[in-house]
Amino acid sequence: MNNIDPEILKQSMKGDEIAFNQIVESFQKPVFNLCFRMLGNCEAAEDAAQETFWRAYQSLKKYNPDRSFGTWLLSIAAHYCIDQHRKRKLPVVEIDDYLAEVAPDHNTPDPEAVAIQKEQQTQIQELLDELPDLDRASIVLRYWHECSEEEISEVLGITINAVKSRLHRARKKLAIIWQQQSQHSSHAERMKNGSPAF
Repeated sequence: MNNIDPEILKQSMKGDEIAFNQIVESFQKPVFNLCFRMLGNCEAAEDAAQETFWRAYQSLKKYNPDRSFGTWLLSIAAHYCIDQHRKRKLPVVEIDDYLAEVAPDHNTPDPEAVAIQKEQQTQIQELLDELPDLDRASIVLRYWHECSEEEISEVLGITINAVKSRLHRARKKLAIIWQQQSQHSSHAERMKNGSPAF
């Protein structure tokens, strides 16, 4: 996970806004990505990212330099997004691709690939929407931010055993729902094509 130059952090903690702007520039993308994947909406993610940096700036004097700055910042973002999701019941998230797959190269235009990817995004969003907030946050942090179990534990403020348990439960639930959806869509396709094999 990204970390910050100790000197820039030191200056920021003394109230240097220019130094803090460098922190914002360094962490803008990972913070926005986490917020987007948690909230599923660009505008809401931008607001959440701004709020995360504002809260971080306000709490900077309380930050413990022994802790990873990136983990501390993502923790602020994750908790804020969980609160927002609970309050506003926003749609969860559009994910670039399935958990274990690499996203395709978006620089190469391919209408069929784009259509398939949009369908996959919708399916993965529906899957994640079935998970409780902390389970969803654990999955997003693990697979899209490549956080270790220890880092997820720090970000979400839960024990490592709780992280393992949430990841295991979430994967199992996602697999069951995915299997049910696949069977349902395959049955619907056979019906549509008039196949006698039900």
